[in-house]
Amino acid sequence: MLSSSTRTGKRKRSTSIYLVVSGVFVVLSLLFAACGGSSGGSTSTGSSGGSSQSSKPTIAPPTDLITAGTLTVGSDTTYPPQEFIDTATSSATGFDVDLVKAIAQRMGLKANVVTAKFDSIIDSLSSKRFDIVISAVTITNERKQKVDFVPYFNAGESLLVQKGNPKNIKAPTDLCGLDVGVQNGTVEQTDLQTISDNCKKAGKPAVKATILQDQTAVIQLLATNRVVATYQDSPVTDYYNKQNSGRFEVGGSVVNAAPEGIVVRKGDSSMLNAVQKSFDSLKADGTYKSIIDKWGLTSGALSVIDRRQSVA
Repeated sequence: MLSSSTRTGKRKRSTSIYLVVSGVFVVLSLLFAACGGSSGGSTSTGSSGGSSQSSKPTIAPPTDLITAGTLTVGSDTTYPPQEFIDTATSSATGFDVDLVKAIAQRMGLKANVVTAKFDSIIDSLSSKRFDIVISAVTITNERKQKVDFVPYFNAGESLLVQKGNPKNIKAPTDLCGLDVGVQNGTVEQTDLQTISDNCKKAGKPAVKATILQDQTAVIQLLATNRVVATYQDSPVTDYYNKQNSGRFEVGGSVVNAAPEGIVVRKGDSSMLNAVQKSFDSLKADGTYKSIIDKWGLTSGALSVIDRRQSVA
C-alpha cells in the first residue's frame, strides 16, 4: 500500500525528508480526510509548535478582519508537507500551517484554517471568504494582476516516477506521449500544457495529462500505474518519495525554482502590511528558521527579510 504519515514530526527535504511516525496510514485515508474537509470545513488553530520564541503580540492586527480576533486563512489542505490534514485529529498541519499560526500570534489573533479547492482559492479570497491564503501558491505575473503577495518560501517543480524509472524520464521535456498526473489549478498544470504544445510542434505526441483536484489523488494515480509520472512542487515530490521508500524516485532535477507567497486581496494595505511585518518579525527573532527546521525545508528558506512583496 502507498504509505503516508499524518503526524507533525520533522521531515528532511530533498535527500533527507523523514517523519517521526506515530501510526501507519495509507494515502487513501489521507485522501478521504482531505476530501472530507474540502467542502469548506475549518480548523481553528493555536500555537505553532515551531519555536520557543515568545508569542506575545507585537504587531497591530489588520482593521478589516472577517471575524474579530481571528485570522481566517484559506488553504488547500491536500499538499504535504506544506498543508495537509492530520487524520488522527482532523486538523490542518504542515509547514504553511505552522507559519500562518505564528503570523497570527504576532498580531494577537487566532488562526482559523479553512479548507478550499486550489483552483478557486484566489477567487474565494477576492470574494472575502478568507482574510488571506497560504497554500504553496507560486508567485506569477498573472496572479499578481489579481492579488498581492508576501513571499515566504522558494520551491521548484519536479517529477515523481516509478522506482527504477522504467521510462527513463530525466526532465519534463521527456514526457511527450506519456501519461502524467497533475493537480488542477497549479503552475505545474500550466507548464505541462506548454510542454505538451511543444511536443506537438516538434512532431511528437502530446502529453496525456490526467488532472485531478487533490494532490494525494494525483500520487495515487502513480501508485496504481495509471500514470508513469506526476508533476508537482519539489517539496511535495520529496515528501511522497520518502514516505513511500522503494516505490518511487525523483525523475531528474528540480526546474523552474520560484518564490511562493502568502496571498492578500489586491489593494488591502492593512492586511498586507500586518502580514509582512509579522513575517519580518518571525524572521528576525529566529521563529521562521525554527519552523523551517522543524519541517526540514531548509533549501527553500528565504535567507534574508524579503521586502519585495512581489506586487510591483
